[in-house]
Amino acid sequence: MSSDEKQKDRTASVTEAIEDSPETNLSARKWTTTRLELWSYYLYYVGNNGLSGFNFGPSQFQNLLFLAGYDPTIGPGAACGDNGCVLPYLGRIRDTAGVSFAWLGVKQPSEWRAGVALYILGLITYQCSLTFWTAAFPGLAYDLPEVEESRKEFASGKKSSENHARFHSLARNRVSNISFAVCSAGEIIILAIMVGILKGLHAEDSTENNTKAFSVLIAFSGGAWLVCALPWFIFERRRPGLDLPPGTSLLTIGFKQVYVAFRECLRLKQTFLYLIFYFLMGDVLNTTVTVIATLQNSVVLYSTLDLTLLLIVGIVAQGFGIYLFWLVQKRYKISTKTMLSFNVFWIIILTIWGLIGVHTNKFGFKHVWEIWAYQAFYGLMVGKTSAFIGPLVSSAIITASDDNDNMPFAFLFTLGVLSTIFLWMVDVEKSRMECKEFIAAEAEREVFKQAGIQTPTTEEPK
Repeated sequence: MSSDEKQKDRTASVTEAIEDSPETNLSARKWTTTRLELWSYYLYYVGNNGLSGFNFGPSQFQNLLFLAGYDPTIGPGAACGDNGCVLPYLGRIRDTAGVSFAWLGVKQPSEWRAGVALYILGLITYQCSLTFWTAAFPGLAYDLPEVEESRKEFASGKKSSENHARFHSLARNRVSNISFAVCSAGEIIILAIMVGILKGLHAEDSTENNTKAFSVLIAFSGGAWLVCALPWFIFERRRPGLDLPPGTSLLTIGFKQVYVAFRECLRLKQTFLYLIFYFLMGDVLNTTVTVIATLQNSVVLYSTLDLTLLLIVGIVAQGFGIYLFWLVQKRYKISTKTMLSFNVFWIIILTIWGLIGVHTNKFGFKHVWEIWAYQAFYGLMVGKTSAFIGPLVSSAIITASDDNDNMPFAFLFTLGVLSTIFLWMVDVEKSRMECKEFIAAEAEREVFKQAGIQTPTTEEPK
């Protein structure tokens, strides 16, 4: 038997051990994903769209900084204008754009304490809810009726492990793409209502009305979030994981699992490479969006109406892009890694465009037409995607470059290219094999036994 045949036989054996185990079959029979549960999941993401914590919250925060600042060529008391906008911060006179990036890592002056607290709280709740939503995804996709049927065909020998893995991957992608598409449609409805709210508040009539409108939009988005989230908490089916090993608790199991994960990372080399890429590229993307959003707010002069219309353009393009890419992937059976690499390429293009603006005012997200083009481009080619290190480094770069707001794109471009190298190094087939072996070992508690954690004897489910 050749090495390739041995590897293929080994893969099939491990796959069969996991996918056809009594525990797996029991889970599949007991927790089949229903259409009601699935659509409740989609609706949850309509509410958790980021309009409050990720879009309007940061814009309102930057708007308040702009209103609190002054023209550096005139002095305190003079409104910010074309000569820039500064204010005292941590013992120095600083550009307000740089402060916007730094708020995550440092304490703000007391006059912004309430705004900072609300901004931080909103962003944290958004990211925590998004994490909760993402964590539910694998179980839902795994328990889809069509995936269960594919598992039965694999167990009976009617379907190979490769075909089943491909089918399962496409099923996951379908759920992911539909959730994004439904979110886009729901967001458009919410934003359309927001346009009506802005007209009713006469947001364009004065700075005071515009500032009030920001807060009203954030509150409305939060209310929509609550309404859309309720069905999921009603119809979600509990999918419990492994029991806690003896000698552990909910307070300690996380630390022990982290220890096990670090010790086992060499057994999961491909996953480890992907996690490096995921961390770096996630920071690149989210920081790039933050930098562009800061430039965008300045270009449109913090107009709530313009920002809302820009979001509508971006989300319409996003919905179209998601549907188009899904059709292409489904038609040509394109792998997830290839689709991801395609998106990564366009993310790097964004950083290059911003980098051009370091030495010229003709391009680099400095004109209204660029902002409209960016929203359409981002929605179509990148779509939906938290960053921590990126904003802090970007803030330091802005300060060190005499408040050049485009300079962070140099850092983001370099980091983006570096992360892409790690993605190219990932071998998906090897990763699948490593993960299945690790899951099988964890299911049998071998990993915990090696870590010195006592485990009970596995019993057949009753």
